[in-house]
Amino acid sequence: MGGWFGGGAAKKKDAPKNAILQLRSTLEMLNKRERHLQNQMDEEDAKARKFITSNKTAAKNALRKKKQLESTLEQTSAQIMNLEGQIASIETANINKETLDALSNASKAMKTIHGGLTIDKVDATMEDLEEQHAISKEIATALTQGSTANAVDDDELEAELQDLQQEELDNKMLKTGSVPVSDQIHRLPNVATGEVKGKAPLQEEDDEEEELRRLQAEMAM
Repeated sequence: MGGWFGGGAAKKKDAPKNAILQLRSTLEMLNKRERHLQNQMDEEDAKARKFITSNKTAAKNALRKKKQLESTLEQTSAQIMNLEGQIASIETANINKETLDALSNASKAMKTIHGGLTIDKVDATMEDLEEQHAISKEIATALTQGSTANAVDDDELEAELQDLQQEELDNKMLKTGSVPVSDQIHRLPNVATGEVKGKAPLQEEDDEEEELRRLQAEMAM
């Protein structure tokens, strides 16, 4: 029943962890045994040293027992090294598995992200973008041309501005009386051109007087 509800998968997933826990428990027990054997060997060594002069038989028995304990200690040390190696191997394998699982999930995520993406779709999208950019530039150019066509020429505006400034300056000079007579006459309405058919009487008299004065001046010379 546990397998039906995912219990088997969970148990399989926890297998490395449980194996490491069991190995560490056994390793702890062997370490304790190793220390105990070392203590027993030290005791037998002390006995052999104690009886070496007074009781050679007891001293030999102590050395013999020490040798047996030493053999057992070597086996225990080998077992400890074996367990430590197994723990390291399982931890490394577990890390490798976790790394592989992470990479696998990353690969699945990349596949999901890319989904229906293909090189053709990417190329088509880029072509659409370029086309839209081109259309945008054409629209901007058309709008700019339209505004330029309706714009007033700057040179024309500058010329008109100068005329207005000159007119304003002339008006001020006329009001202050500082404008030369020739300039004032130049701004008077033009007299109709054509041949003068006759002179006014006053004008003729003035001309005669002017002629007489000129003759007098010549005679005085």
